[in-house]
Amino acid sequence: MAENLLPPEFAEFEAYAPIWCLPTESERWARRMATPMRDLVTFHDAFLPRLEEAIEYCDKYPLDDLPEDALNLLFLVYSLVMVAMAVEIFAQPMPTDSADAELHRVAEPSP
Repeated sequence: MAENLLPPEFAEFEAYAPIWCLPTESERWARRMATPMRDLVTFHDAFLPRLEEAIEYCDKYPLDDLPEDALNLLFLVYSLVMVAMAVEIFAQPMPTDSADAELHRVAEPSP
């Protein structure tokens, strides 16, 4: 059995971890663009109610010294932010009125 990616308090989201615990914004953007809207809504609706709790959990640690499971939880939070735009504003993975929007970073913030 694979090792859990998230803290035990957030075990209910383990199924989303391999998909959405992505370390870069570019990866999260690409995943959002490649994911069917129904799957974005499912992730959004499942994780949003525990967002504040997840942030509070991550806040227990310094950003430059997060345990791996907390870092993965933070990546899940970042993914929710990316997905929320699609679900709450655009009602589709692609931003509206954006032609062929792409996200290219020359450097990524950390974490």
